[in-house]
Amino acid sequence: MKAEVTIRLTFSTEQQAETILESLKPETQNSITTRSRTSLQKEGKHLTLKVEAKDTIALRAALNAYLRWINSILNVFRGLETQ
Repeated sequence: MKAEVTIRLTFSTEQQAETILESLKPETQNSITTRSRTSLQKEGKHLTLKVEAKDTIALRAALNAYLRWINSILNVFRGLETQ
């Protein structure tokens, strides 16, 4: 792999981090492409997202996908809080 990024995200609760981890775990285990590889690790309220890719285009595509998925899950949390 030629390009990689590691991002540490902090959530409001440990349960939020756990839910996001469990929601995205299948995506990390079955990569659609061989151009990138992603891993997620949880430590308390923190998730560490690591993306490794063969090039910066694949890196950006994978990173954007995971960040959009995380944002969508957070939007669901916000929607449930207002209910």
